[in-house]
Parts: sequence; structure tokens; C-alpha cells
Amino acid sequence: MISFIVPAHNEEAWVGRCVSAIRSGLESLGEPHEIIVVDDGSSDATATIARQQGAQVIRVEHRKISATRNAGARQARGDILFFVDADTLVDAPVVQSALRAIQTGAAGGGCLPRFEGWLPWWWRLALPAMEQWCRWRNIFPSGACLFCTRGAFQTAGGFDENYYAMEDCVFVRALKRQGRFVIPAETVVTSGRKPRAHSFITYAKLSLRLILLGYRGFRSRQGLDFWYKPDRKREN
Repeated sequence: MISFIVPAHNEEAWVGRCVSAIRSGLESLGEPHEIIVVDDGSSDATATIARQQGAQVIRVEHRKISATRNAGARQARGDILFFVDADTLVDAPVVQSALRAIQTGAAGGGCLPRFEGWLPWWWRLALPAMEQWCRWRNIFPSGACLFCTRGAFQTAGGFDENYYAMEDCVFVRALKRQGRFVIPAETVVTSGRKPRAHSFITYAKLSLRLILLGYRGFRSRQGLDFWYKPDRKREN
């Protein structure tokens, strides 16, 4: 069985599309699967919409993405785990490519995103170079869609709950120690809302924090309003 784990906080605008895309893709493949939406403290209709689309919903109050992802993994029954952000659309070719990688011995991998909608010029300018760099160095900068075997997930220790952000990068680093990590040619579609809603300066500050402090700079929620105090009206 394949388990799709979708962490979500106030994602009523996207979670229905996310779950529907997974269901449509898996129906065409005929693979047994489950979809688990982990509703982390939402105050909107996220849970209701997810259930209407056929997902299993569990409620947590972590407000910490690493802990939320792990809560979904503990509930999951599958031998293969997909972690899909609630504002991301996964299709059948993506799943097929991931399954082929695992069947040929990969511990896991991740799909690079394509961003929907209008994007600012500086983002469009940087994106192609970033994607080429990631493929060349086998570096994964986004947690929009990660996949792995259950065994690799458990041996890697899951997502490190010391982190409020960059937990996906820390996890990928641990996952690579368990075996081959792949970035398929296929991409997922993810929301372009953050590049639209936040300035180049915001991204520059987060990048500087990473350069100066490394991943340890994301062990506190302080200064991470980008993720933890999102303005959904502005973003959507």
C-alpha cells in the first residue's frame, strides 16, 4: 500500500484539489493507497473539505511541520510513504516514476515543483538555474513532494522535530544515508502564492539565515512568520 500524508494548516483553498489529484492519479494506476490529511490546528474548512474528497483526517495541535509530518507517518499503513504539501498537485506519472525508483532500490526521493500562476520576475529568473543546480548536485530544496520506503523513513528517524523549518532538507540528508536518493524528471505543480506574496528581501533574509547559521537557525519559530503566520488572503 502507498500512504499519502498531507500536512495542512488553514488550507481550504487547496486541500480539496490536492486530495482530488492524488485520488485521480491513483485510480488510473490501480495501486492500493490511503490519503491522510493531518490537520494541524486549522480554523477553516480544511478538515471538512478533505473528508468530502475521501481523505482520512487526523487532528493535531503541533504547529510544527516536522511533528505534523511524523504524526501522519505514525497513522499510515503503507510500505511506501509520500509526503505531499497541501498546496501541491501530484499526478500518475509522478507516482509511477517514484515507484520505479523504489523498485530499483532507491531509499526515496523528491519531485521538483512547477509553480502555478503569475510569478515575479526575480523568481522566474532564478528558477531554471536553481532546478539545474539541484539536479546536478542531487540536492532537494523543497518538501512539496517527498517519497521513501517505510524502512528508510524509520531508520532515518523520521523528520527531526527540533526544526520548525528546513525539516525536509534535514530529513533528505538522513535519508541519503539509507540509500540512493532520486529526483525524477517528472515535476509536481505547487502553489506560487508565496513568491507572489513575499518580496525578494524576505527570501534574501531567509537565505542569509541559512548561510550564517545553517539548519540550526531553524530550530526556533522566531522569525519564521513566512511559514507560521501566513496571510492566506494575501497569498491566495
